[in-house]
Amino acid sequence: MPRLKPLSKPTDTETASQGVSASPSPQSSNRIEITEEDGQVEVSLQFQADNSLGSRNREFLEGLGKQIAMATCKNGEPSEEDANFMLAVVEGVEPQDQIEAMLATQMATVHMTMLTFARRLANVENIPQQDSAERAFNKLARTYAAQVEALKRYRTGGEQKVTVQHVNVSEGGQAIVGSVTHGGRGRRKKNDETP
Repeated sequence: MPRLKPLSKPTDTETASQGVSASPSPQSSNRIEITEEDGQVEVSLQFQADNSLGSRNREFLEGLGKQIAMATCKNGEPSEEDANFMLAVVEGVEPQDQIEAMLATQMATVHMTMLTFARRLANVENIPQQDSAERAFNKLARTYAAQVEALKRYRTGGEQKVTVQHVNVSEGGQAIVGSVTHGGRGRRKKNDETP
């Protein structure tokens, strides 16, 4: 896989004109480090105590860091660069609790895997490879969309809220001010038919 060249640091003038802070974000101190000693891979997580990963529980954070690192394995070797990308994705979701942190980790994993299949789809050599990569890519894309929706439902408690900002009431019309709930559309019973 090609290595990306790091971007050069923007000048103070460039960052000021773009409205970007030249200092790193406070979340950047969360970091996964992968080392190897005597053939053993060691994964360590440096994290802030600010709940930016949805928890302050050390065991949870260490476990999450190891799971992220193991999800990046290629040929048995975890990738520190990919692990830190996934960690940044989790931070970007701004999880409020451990459930959200785990869901964000799953989302990052599905995203990375989906892009792997996108790359494979772009480099197929025959129809069976194309069909296989296309099926996997589509399933992963649908899974990702479902995960985003699940996160949204979890955060809102499954409630949907509609805000009406403008109402016109014609002469002789009536309007209701306040909370209105609708029981939904169900099948009418035969004896409930309207004349």
